[in-house]
Amino acid sequence: MGNACSNHLGIPPAKGPHAVGCTDFMMDHTEKGSFFRLYYPCQETEKAEKPDWVPCREYFNGLADFMKINRSLSEKIFNYLFGSFKIPAYLDAPFKSKEKCPVVVFSHGLGAFRTLYSAICAELASQGFIVASVEHRDQSASATYYYREKTESEKASENVPNTSASAQDNLVIEWMYYRSLRHGESEFPLRNRQVKQRGDECILALDKLSEINSGIAVQNVLQTEFDWTTLESDMCRIAVMGHSFGGATVIEALCKEVKFKCGIALDSWMFPLDDEIFARVKQPIFFINSEKFQWAGNISRMKKLDSAVIQRKMITISGTVHQSFPDFTFLTGNWIGKLMKLKGEIDPELALDLSNRATLAFLQRHLGMNNENLIQGTNVTVLQSAI
Repeated sequence: MGNACSNHLGIPPAKGPHAVGCTDFMMDHTEKGSFFRLYYPCQETEKAEKPDWVPCREYFNGLADFMKINRSLSEKIFNYLFGSFKIPAYLDAPFKSKEKCPVVVFSHGLGAFRTLYSAICAELASQGFIVASVEHRDQSASATYYYREKTESEKASENVPNTSASAQDNLVIEWMYYRSLRHGESEFPLRNRQVKQRGDECILALDKLSEINSGIAVQNVLQTEFDWTTLESDMCRIAVMGHSFGGATVIEALCKEVKFKCGIALDSWMFPLDDEIFARVKQPIFFINSEKFQWAGNISRMKKLDSAVIQRKMITISGTVHQSFPDFTFLTGNWIGKLMKLKGEIDPELALDLSNRATLAFLQRHLGMNNENLIQGTNVTVLQSAI
């Protein structure tokens, strides 16, 4: 899909002890089904390939629509800048783990799609998590797709005998692009409706992983080579995570589904949420913010989730911008990155490393995971009389 403009740019490899695999999953071909990119600990194989970061040109078109720029011109520019980059994971590599893996469901931001947070998702997979990065179909993704059944006229024009046609042969790809606000339209009703659908789609992804884990045979519309029967998920240790609009989706999903034990909201945009939802969320939440994006009104809404009995934690990473979390920050040179606000003052790898380490510590604590390097409480014995 093109040539990278610089040899040193690229999505950094994951740092955990596991090799990382990825595959795509679409259950139910319609827009009501579940669609996500799965990251998981894998076996390293010689023939495994790393998939393109942007799966096909329609996603470039979607990014152009989102940015309100010409499609044909932007496709050439995007393809030149980003076309040759790869996801830091092996496509359809065999699953490998010594034990059942905790699960994270990830929700992308406004105008993004399932592959744009591969550095975060691959890092979690390298640390032993199974990560389902949902591609939302609420028209907040820059682009996504599903399949519709062919009309009778479409079938007739192909002259294919019915006896030889498979289910896949009767489907046609249907693209869904980002929906901009219409002239004079109020933003809250649209975003509120979208965040509710996004929460439902995170829960649906979790339900599908639960079915797979229970041994229920699944039909992946995309017909990948990955063997879903080998996947071993720990469905008692589940978290939800997201960036920006995905951060609001985290709060929505926690409210709707108690199976999510905790949530991590990266630079969350709180605007889409109903005020009444805050008191109903009972799980621990970790807000990881950038320095340049947040404002008092948004932080005030996060503060509504403060609790004396449930851990609600917030940190801010200095020198970061809102786009320090998606992969774009690694794929542009310094001046373009800063001009387009894709890079902050801090080194992007350091920024993401700080975020990932804080995320991992939070997940280990609230999902009850053992880490040989972490001691719960203290290693110091305190005599009762000394207190």
